[in-house]
Amino acid sequence: MRFLPIATVAVLATAVFAIPTTRERFAARMARRANGTATSPHVTTFDASTARRSKYSSRPKMPNATHIQYSGNWAGVVLSEAAGTWGSVAGTVSVPVPSDPTGGGVAAASAWVGIDGDTCQNAIWQTGIDMIYEYGEVYYQAWYEWYPDYAYDYGGITISAGDSVTLQVWALSTTSGLAQIENLSNGQTVELSISSPYALCEQDVEWIVEDFEDGGELVPFANFGSVEFSTTIAATNAATYAVPGANPASANVLDIEQNGRVLTSVAIDGWTITVNYI
Repeated sequence: MRFLPIATVAVLATAVFAIPTTRERFAARMARRANGTATSPHVTTFDASTARRSKYSSRPKMPNATHIQYSGNWAGVVLSEAAGTWGSVAGTVSVPVPSDPTGGGVAAASAWVGIDGDTCQNAIWQTGIDMIYEYGEVYYQAWYEWYPDYAYDYGGITISAGDSVTLQVWALSTTSGLAQIENLSNGQTVELSISSPYALCEQDVEWIVEDFEDGGELVPFANFGSVEFSTTIAATNAATYAVPGANPASANVLDIEQNGRVLTSVAIDGWTITVNYI
């Protein structure tokens, strides 16, 4: 995995303009991504009217001293510090095969890394992979997003089940950033820079599996089996580095709970974060 210091990345950044995808996310019932697919700050409710801004529900610490919280749409690990702390985040995902746990025919989930969206909900800068199950077929799509704008798909990269894919984002400033996805299995890499009117706080970094929104509603959440983020690392603007497993007690672990049922289980082991569907 190539993880560059922030100063180096700033030199490499170039203006890249991407066109929103026009491929339909789901046949018949799901809108196109450019017309409404969005990541949200993590929430506790399935109600679309409050999905974007509701906070998570926090519960007491578990015996391992890791702080477990419950969310309606995020599962994974968040590190939070003072505003202006974080400059970049990275992790390598082993791409799983999603399935439909309810029999409705379509289901999806996203795996991503990002900056902000937990204790700071002004904006999120993130990049990741959608895993889509549709009537027996499985699709994958690489994307980037500066929330509250919608997500946009990359061109020039293909993702398959079993691939090892490195996800990285850098905050070049509070309103500009660089994103890169590298498929270590097939050698393809996509990279772009972006600016946004929505300022980051640079106080959260995260490694997340998400039940994302489409058309203002959470999509049916896929059974993804297990998503493993390996070589997880975050860099501060002071050029120091953090690994979630180095001090698990400082990490906030999020599990998804919907309709009274906990759907995920998260484990931290050194450089690796594993999110399991249960």
